[in-house]
Amino acid sequence: MSLVLAAFAGVILDGLLGEPRRWHPLVAFGGLAQRIERRFNRGGNGWRSHGVTAWCLAVLPPTLLALLLARLPYVGWLVEVLALYAALGLRSLGEHAQPVAQALRLGDLPAARQRVGYMVSRQTAELDSAGVARAGTESVLENGSDAVFAALFWFLVAGAPGVVLYRLSNTLDAMWGYRNERFERFGWAAAKIDDVLNYLPARLVALTYALLGRTALALRCWQRQAPQWDSPNAGPVMAAGAGALGVALGGAAIYHGELHVRPDLGEGPAPGARDIERALNLVYGGVLLWLALLLPGSLYLA
Repeated sequence: MSLVLAAFAGVILDGLLGEPRRWHPLVAFGGLAQRIERRFNRGGNGWRSHGVTAWCLAVLPPTLLALLLARLPYVGWLVEVLALYAALGLRSLGEHAQPVAQALRLGDLPAARQRVGYMVSRQTAELDSAGVARAGTESVLENGSDAVFAALFWFLVAGAPGVVLYRLSNTLDAMWGYRNERFERFGWAAAKIDDVLNYLPARLVALTYALLGRTALALRCWQRQAPQWDSPNAGPVMAAGAGALGVALGGAAIYHGELHVRPDLGEGPAPGARDIERALNLVYGGVLLWLALLLPGSLYLA
């Protein structure tokens, strides 16, 4: 089975089943990562070298295992499909975002704040409806890149070991990649490796969003606004996504009690409930576009 056909199977499986409700491998990995961090970053005193060692211990053994299992006769193809299924978050993205849009549409702001709080790390208790919609739209655009497109990209490049390497690295960045006293040094490797792995996928995602939305505006926002963003990969994705939707994102947000004044993204009115769904449609349409572009080549090689 070619990787493209395996990718189709993995996407279909994700759509049918969603995330595993029990025994999710990323949950188990998160527990392992916590134990490794306690060992190598005791008291928040770990150095960069400790972070590199911890990253290797957490990521490389599962990646090697995926490589070996994917090469097994008869069942290797199943390992490929299951690895992508476990790494994808396409259906889960909709399951988190749709209730936010629905609550906003019904005028239930407390419920909307609660549901969007499951998606973002910023404080949501005092957000108005536009702030909730902005947070939800930004989360869909960024997580669509990280949890969907980048996983699909690395699967198509390197199969099961590629997607395992990427997804575990991305998870460690989410756990260790903070710029605070505890993780400033220890989490440096996790953050930098995730930046490298996401560099090309993020730009392909930005282009995908642009092609599926207001193309000229998306490309202009990408060029002008992305360099102002503090993340080299989130900037292009979110600027292009905001431009593609024709809405205004970015601006001030409170993270862990601290106000962050972020650059403006996109052009147009403040987002609403419908724009969360429009962002989801960008992600869904982008996945279909990627697979449609790859399918003819896979059939030729089959």
